[in-house]
Amino acid sequence: MTEAADRLFTNAEAHSLTTPDEVYEAIAVRDGEIVRLDSEYEIAFLEGVETEVIDCEGRVVLPGFVDAHTHVENAGRFLVHADLTGADGSEECIDRLAARADETDAEWIQGFGYDESEWDDADRGYLTREHLDRVSVDRPVVALRIDMHAASLNSVALERLVDDLPDADVRRDDATGEPTGVVVEDAAERVRERIAPGYDETRELVTAGLEHAVRKGVTAVHDMVRNSRSPRVYRDLDAAGELPTRIRINYWTDHADEVIEVGLATNAGSERVQTGAIKTYTDGSIGARTAKLSEPYDGAGSSSETVPDDGEWVVTPDELEEIVERADDAGFQVTAHAIGDEAIEEALSALEATTDPAGSRHRIEHVELATDDHIARMADAGIVASMQPNFHQWAGEGGLYEQRLGSDRRDRTNRFRRILEAGVPLAFGSDCMPLDPLFGVRHAVNAPTEAQRLSVTEALRAYTRGAAYAGFDERRLGTLEVGTKADLVVLEESPWAAADRIDEIDVTMTVVDGSVVYDGRDE
Repeated sequence: MTEAADRLFTNAEAHSLTTPDEVYEAIAVRDGEIVRLDSEYEIAFLEGVETEVIDCEGRVVLPGFVDAHTHVENAGRFLVHADLTGADGSEECIDRLAARADETDAEWIQGFGYDESEWDDADRGYLTREHLDRVSVDRPVVALRIDMHAASLNSVALERLVDDLPDADVRRDDATGEPTGVVVEDAAERVRERIAPGYDETRELVTAGLEHAVRKGVTAVHDMVRNSRSPRVYRDLDAAGELPTRIRINYWTDHADEVIEVGLATNAGSERVQTGAIKTYTDGSIGARTAKLSEPYDGAGSSSETVPDDGEWVVTPDELEEIVERADDAGFQVTAHAIGDEAIEEALSALEATTDPAGSRHRIEHVELATDDHIARMADAGIVASMQPNFHQWAGEGGLYEQRLGSDRRDRTNRFRRILEAGVPLAFGSDCMPLDPLFGVRHAVNAPTEAQRLSVTEALRAYTRGAAYAGFDERRLGTLEVGTKADLVVLEESPWAAADRIDEIDVTMTVVDGSVVYDGRDE
């Protein structure tokens, strides 16, 4: 006699996202795994006395989303501190920061996520000390740009920190030589270290970030961790049975020696918390004008601030080569942030030189300006392209890419179709801009050029099985098949039927190990 299932999901339109995409009416789950996908009639034979039956009411069911590049603690910061995303200019940022100042007794007033590239031309520029001095002249104020590669400080914060900041990353007014309050890259990292939370606040931020993630259908994340207490928080939540998602911790290279010394290894861990890759930078970001380019930025030299014409190295090619060799020799997957074409060249060369880049599943994060040669070489080496489809929110006419790179290079950014057709393993993540897979899928499906655009199915696969592959998890995550984990997302509408507004589709339910971790049916 066939053993009864623990839980049945019935009356569904369940897409396996395998090749080809099989569609089923019902799913049976036992011990956290899918044991059968079939018709309503056949699945009914697995209903026992204690089986819970969940009626999906005809909704679309997909494998749970795997966010292959995010920052959970930062997601929590957007929820706890001043959220500057979507602000239409410096005045609204000032208002939101002032409101946060009024509601908290904390010494530092913090805001996250401003994006000056979306503001009117007259207001288009980083927040400066003059802006933030209007929030407070007594308390330190910091506002982080959406990409986290640039930070804005008021005069109090700048006075406290300026002696500890690398001068090359402190932006100064061309006319006066005085700091503008804008700092980038290593200096921005020093600022982040200064405002880093203790354990209790980290737990609050991580919990808020994970609650947001499951509301967006995310069942697993690859968290890029640096100078954070979040790894301890994850393990404590896991031990207490309070972790709603699966976590893959990619440790920054700063921690490589310690990670290796204590015996952690890629893929080691529990069902919910695993060690991932050693993570490194190469360059900065296009938004901060620090991504390393082979040709200068558009408008280079026309800013009121002294900035490099073609970006900068955060980690030099020689340093990168040493990092990759050390981590690879220790048996670790390596993942390298590289955005500009010059940085991609150096990251690719370093990863190609390893013994087995495909078997190690080494990754390049972002890969925004990859050339045709880079794409072909990544395919040959089996190196994973870990990319962010939501970045196409800046790919339209007059957007950030055009402002920084011009129209020709704008059209050569984030060429998902070219990458997929070349045979490069493609994984999607959010980089927390925002943490919302359906937002990213919509931008991949509706990208400006054919070389950038994917079908709905291709985009969903990159956010499920593609991301699972990047974390050595394709056998248990990323598809709906017998033997995979019962990690599911139930959508209110079909993304295939609403391709131009996928980001407006509500997540009805998120399921991990067959248990409902988010239920929006009564909201």
